[in-house]
Amino acid sequence: MTNYSLRARMMILILAPTVLIGLLLSIFFVVHRYNDLQRQLEGAGASIIEPLAVSSEYGMSFHNRESIRQLVSVLHRRHSDIVRGISVYDENNRLFVTSNYQLDHSLLRLPEGAPQPRRLTVTRHGDDIILRTPIISERYSPDESEITEAKPANNTLGYVALELDLRSVRLQQYKEILTSTLLVLLCMGIAMIFAWRLMRDVTGPIRNMVNTVDRIRRGQLDSRVEGFMLGELDMLKNGINAMAMSLTAYHEEMQHNVDQATSDLRETLEQMEIQNVELDLAKKRAQEAARIKSEFLANMSHELRTPLNGVIGFTRLTLKTDLTGTQRDHLNTIERSANNLLNIINDVLDFSKLEAGKLILESIPFLLRSALDETVTLLAHSAHDKGLELTLDIENNVPDNVIGDPLRLQQILTNLVGNAIKFTESGNIDLVVEQRAIGNNKLQIEVQIRDTGIGIPEKDQSRLFQAFRQADASISRRHGGTGLGLAITQKLVREMGGDISFHSQPGRGSTFWCHINLDLNPNAIPDNSTLSVLAGKHLAYIEPNTAAAQGTLDMLASTPLQVTWGTSLEELTEQQYDFMLIGVPVTDRTPLSMEDSWLASAARMSPCLILALPCHALVNAEQLKQGGASACMIKPITQTRLMPLLLEHHSDLIPPATVARDDVRLPMTVMAVDDNPANLKLIGALLEDRVRHVVLCESGTAAIEQARLMGFDLVLMDIQMPEMDGIRACELIRQIPQHNKTPVIAVTAHAMAGQKEKLLSAGMNDYLAKPIDEEKLCALLQRYQPGTRLPQTPQHDEVPQSDPNATLDWSLALRQAANKPDLAREMLGMLLSFLPEVRNTVEAQLAGEEPGSLIDIIHKLHGSCSYSGVPRLKNLCFLLEQQLRSGTPPEQLEPELLELLDEMDNVTKEACQRLK
Repeated sequence: MTNYSLRARMMILILAPTVLIGLLLSIFFVVHRYNDLQRQLEGAGASIIEPLAVSSEYGMSFHNRESIRQLVSVLHRRHSDIVRGISVYDENNRLFVTSNYQLDHSLLRLPEGAPQPRRLTVTRHGDDIILRTPIISERYSPDESEITEAKPANNTLGYVALELDLRSVRLQQYKEILTSTLLVLLCMGIAMIFAWRLMRDVTGPIRNMVNTVDRIRRGQLDSRVEGFMLGELDMLKNGINAMAMSLTAYHEEMQHNVDQATSDLRETLEQMEIQNVELDLAKKRAQEAARIKSEFLANMSHELRTPLNGVIGFTRLTLKTDLTGTQRDHLNTIERSANNLLNIINDVLDFSKLEAGKLILESIPFLLRSALDETVTLLAHSAHDKGLELTLDIENNVPDNVIGDPLRLQQILTNLVGNAIKFTESGNIDLVVEQRAIGNNKLQIEVQIRDTGIGIPEKDQSRLFQAFRQADASISRRHGGTGLGLAITQKLVREMGGDISFHSQPGRGSTFWCHINLDLNPNAIPDNSTLSVLAGKHLAYIEPNTAAAQGTLDMLASTPLQVTWGTSLEELTEQQYDFMLIGVPVTDRTPLSMEDSWLASAARMSPCLILALPCHALVNAEQLKQGGASACMIKPITQTRLMPLLLEHHSDLIPPATVARDDVRLPMTVMAVDDNPANLKLIGALLEDRVRHVVLCESGTAAIEQARLMGFDLVLMDIQMPEMDGIRACELIRQIPQHNKTPVIAVTAHAMAGQKEKLLSAGMNDYLAKPIDEEKLCALLQRYQPGTRLPQTPQHDEVPQSDPNATLDWSLALRQAANKPDLAREMLGMLLSFLPEVRNTVEAQLAGEEPGSLIDIIHKLHGSCSYSGVPRLKNLCFLLEQQLRSGTPPEQLEPELLELLDEMDNVTKEACQRLK
């Protein structure tokens, strides 16, 4: 909004009404006078044309043109100042006479077809006004026989047209407008004189006061308003002068206070400078303490992991000796507990990584049900010790072959189930896994953990996921714990793209649920054909706990078994069953013996009796098996452990085909390309057992040269190679005429989501993930062999999963070496010979040098680990390679590099013992 001065406002308020009223009056009178002059002209024309029409009656009746012409000429001459022409027209609209033959008579004559005017009409054309009036016969008589022509019925003899010139009155109209304009300007001048006098008497003093106030505002407190003023202005002048005197007194007082405050502030600043120096010293001490704490945390983590690795290693060595089933189960529990403790130690470091946003999740293939089975088996002991029933219910539509981070998934479940066990005194701990969404190689599962524990008060629920907090301090003292579990769990779930929430009521238990996103494994080859041998078999299942029974029944629903469930033996309707599965209640602390009547009856009802026992009953497992039980397993019952037992004790099980696959060699010539000698050697060994001709190349350039020399039925191409990567090598091979349609299979260790689609779009025909599985390689060769396809090689239902924290897993090494011990030892020896080169490069990086080939040598080590049975070293290499490729500076990876060196030492120690 525009701000106008008081002077301008007064000028506007005085002049605006005067100008407005003057304009309105002038416009009114000018318009009125303008129209009045025009009406006067029309009246003058009417006074001319109407007598002329009456006078023309006789001439028109007798067609006397001369008399009418004299008449119109006289009238035209007398009124020549306003008349331009007079014309008379007969009843047929023909010109009879006119006073001015030079005029355009088309304006005076009526348009063709227009009726004769019945009265005086006025028409305006520009500056001309045309008047028309009819000539009517008033003296017609029937006895006038001398008139030869008959009169028209309407007595109209014609009409007179008169053209008037408006320009004759224009001058008078302009004079009227000029007069009105001069009057308006005169009024404005008088108004301006009065306005100027008013502004001089009012705005002048006000401006003087404004200037005085402005000087006071700038600090000139001795300024005063001077001059004589009238009325309220004089009162305002006195008020301003009084205010200036008050401000002067206040300013003097304030200046005194400011001087005093400045003196006090100067003393305070001196004290603050002293405190800042002390704070700076304290900050340096705190930073030094934080650095020492970080070093201590890293050192303690290393010191704790070293003896734990010893415990795990010697436990595994003991497991390779001859042991009873119970001893083996106890040692397996020790191994799992040690791994769990190792994970907890790592979790302390994970929390700081999560807070800094530096935790990177793995993306590796794994079996979901096996991961869940390991978790519940590990936690079953603590649940059973408290008399709690731990159940697992996995919906059958949940896929088993997924890609993700199994260790973090187990960590989430361990925290949630462990908390449920910790805060529950009696009842059940139910773990339910459901499929929430699936599509485009993506899977989202919902995991629910329900307990019947103490519940969480509503006032404490808001701080449940805060670090180092628990719902109640008394709970922490009673059950132990640091309060990190749920905080880490929440962050891990969010890192996996999901969310977590809960519902709880005091005294009625809690339900925690979380949504976790995983990728489907596109290379998985599911095959449940081994379960087909159970078709038609009848299994009796005894379980008094409804929740535990429901989970097992849902699992058995996906098998061809006929299942009968009851809470006791008395509910069974038949006397004989192929299998008998009994779940012993956790709350039953009575020592079990096959001499018990109900167990003896169960043994008589089925040749295969499988007992699902709580942990405290496993001490009698060997005695129970010696007494007639076919097998004993720890509760809860899972598919991973139950199905092998059913197949193992099935008397009619048909052994797999004994035809040696080594005798079935496909008539193919295959070229394998890999820059890692260990990988290339293993691929060559696997291919020699499957195809007749194998060509090995150590680089993309060598592969192109071989492709120019000979033809191949299939090419296995490593993706990441120095000098020329696999994608570029594939493009150049496809440019060779004889190989433009040769299938090229991408071989890579990265099982990332979307990796297969990227490779296929780059020109690859298929995708094979490292480490190469022998069965998957066989299926791939059969798929791309020329000519008739051979029958598919039988596939195993599940691939045994290795411990991701194991330093050396010999069973995994054997599987990766096609179950050839000599080849496995050779691959392990090649890895050991390569480790000194890796150590030199890593130590040079830690010493501050820039070797430049760190990412290449880590990638090469990663490939070697994929075929040597060293899962933990392989995972470390994968994380390091992933971070280096994402742009993380090597200086920020010092803890991971130190951990890599430690793990290389552990691998060397265990490998040397294995190779002796």
